[in-house]
Amino acid sequence: MPDKRSALPARHELKYFINRAELAALRARLRPVLQLDGHCVGGRPYAIRSLYLDDVDDSAYMDKINGEMDRDKYRIRIYRHSDEEIFLERKRKLGDLIQKSSVRITRRLCEQILSGDPRGLQSASSPLLQDVYVQMRTRLLHPAVIVDYEREAYLHPAENVRITFDLALRTGLHSRELFDPHIPTVCPLDPGVEILEVKFDSYLPDYVRALLHGVQADRSAVSKYVLCRRYEPLDR
Repeated sequence: MPDKRSALPARHELKYFINRAELAALRARLRPVLQLDGHCVGGRPYAIRSLYLDDVDDSAYMDKINGEMDRDKYRIRIYRHSDEEIFLERKRKLGDLIQKSSVRITRRLCEQILSGDPRGLQSASSPLLQDVYVQMRTRLLHPAVIVDYEREAYLHPAENVRITFDLALRTGLHSRELFDPHIPTVCPLDPGVEILEVKFDSYLPDYVRALLHGVQADRSAVSKYVLCRRYEPLDR
């Protein structure tokens, strides 16, 4: 199965905690001038669910906690709780930059991976699936936690800018049922707090920077995975 969105160039990814009042003010600035992501049907956010994978040593979790500059994180992602599009992804941090590799997979293959069965992945045409095979065989890569949120995204063509509001972050409670929309979840953030992300290629254009000027938000090395893993026991 060929890669889709495979080995995208490394990009900048700035993350912030923002309260809902500031977010509403920023939304009012962005909507008249930036393009709303086509996934936001009717101008509404769309649901994203990721099932993050980690290895026998919880390396993705511990590397983030320890501030490692170069690290990998694996996940399976779906939209609107549907199996219509399923992506296996790897986010790779390279110093201050983020690179994402992604391949679209079938539900059958998804369930095979989630069951801990790597057979056949070594022969896949996708380098990412071959990598996951190695990780499953040598590092016992396995499902760790479900992360849910609603995404509202704004786009600007210069420098491939993408500004996202990730709303209503929730974590699945000890569940690995990726396709069940009714699993119990809890919010790992303080009340009234959402996540703002600003992504771009080489630099943030002045036009976009001006739209963000004066917004009160707290810059943070936000990791939805780490935030949501706080309710889950580590494997160690």
